[in-house]
Amino acid sequence: MTAQTQATLLIIDDSAENLSVLSELLRPYYRVLAAVSGQSGLRVANGQAKPDLILLDVMMPVMDGYEVLAQLRKNPATSAIPVIFLTALADAEDEERGLQLGAADYITKPIKPTVVLARVRNQLELKRAHDWLKNQNGFLEAEIARRMAENDLIQQASIRALAHLAETRDPETGHHIARTQAYVQLLAVKLQRHPRFAATLTEPYIDRLTRSAPLHDIGKVGVPDYILLKPGPLTPDEWVIMETHAKLGSEAIEQTESDIKSPLAFLELTKEITHWHHEKWDGSGYPDGLVGDAIPISARIMAIADVFDALISKRVYKDPIPYGEACEIIATERGKHFDPDVVDVFLANFDEFVAIAENYGHVSG
Repeated sequence: MTAQTQATLLIIDDSAENLSVLSELLRPYYRVLAAVSGQSGLRVANGQAKPDLILLDVMMPVMDGYEVLAQLRKNPATSAIPVIFLTALADAEDEERGLQLGAADYITKPIKPTVVLARVRNQLELKRAHDWLKNQNGFLEAEIARRMAENDLIQQASIRALAHLAETRDPETGHHIARTQAYVQLLAVKLQRHPRFAATLTEPYIDRLTRSAPLHDIGKVGVPDYILLKPGPLTPDEWVIMETHAKLGSEAIEQTESDIKSPLAFLELTKEITHWHHEKWDGSGYPDGLVGDAIPISARIMAIADVFDALISKRVYKDPIPYGEACEIIATERGKHFDPDVVDVFLANFDEFVAIAENYGHVSG
């Protein structure tokens, strides 16, 4: 059985004679359904055996062909079925009206068998081509979505791998990467409603910021072990070396951008947080001594997340402190180390930050 004989046609005509003539003509080549009124034609078109093409009489009582076509086009289930009008009307305006309503073709009565067969064949071939393109587009869209999801996963895995590489230099940090990433996302989402930050903290921005957060300390790879793992306080000279990790991190990201010769939005935020997350609101931070709003909001958010986790975590040079005490320290640094408004949002949602710490198995001192 050929593809043509598999096609289903629906003939809608109130004349039994016309139905008989058309059915006889088309049945050797197609599966033919028939309806004697516009209402019954619509029911058949919406049935299980969806027609591939409809031959529709224009002049019918109660519901004429124009109204039937309008109803077909309104219904998503039938809107794409091509319709050929059959009519005794030969006026150009009638033909134009039908085509404007969405008819695929127009055949005048009395019908000529060769013309009907040719027009039907042409419309079915067009429909098959349209259906093939639709299927191809669906396949391509699915493939693009799959590849985008795969690339997204690769990006996240690569970020985590680099972050974990840096974390191996400081084994006592535990789930520091996962916790700080979650703190950053929570804080950014809560700040969305604040008038100072609403324009910046869009959903795409927060997504990029959350992805970037694990790389905030990537520059520590360049800090010598005798400083990074020193159990006691650092000397002034050692602090100078320790502070270079911020610049080392941002320079590494800049080199990556140069290598790929194409800017990436999330790398821009990665550079910001690696370079400036140790800046302080009052200008006493490093490496550039930025003051207030000159510090990117990404770095201001990262600063609180990083400091809070450092306070409640064990380090080679200190024991962890209780959540409440960490909260008090951050509160006292409002307007000094941290942006006052960011601190206020942190404090207002402090229980949620503690929940994140607990979720990752952290036990405060």
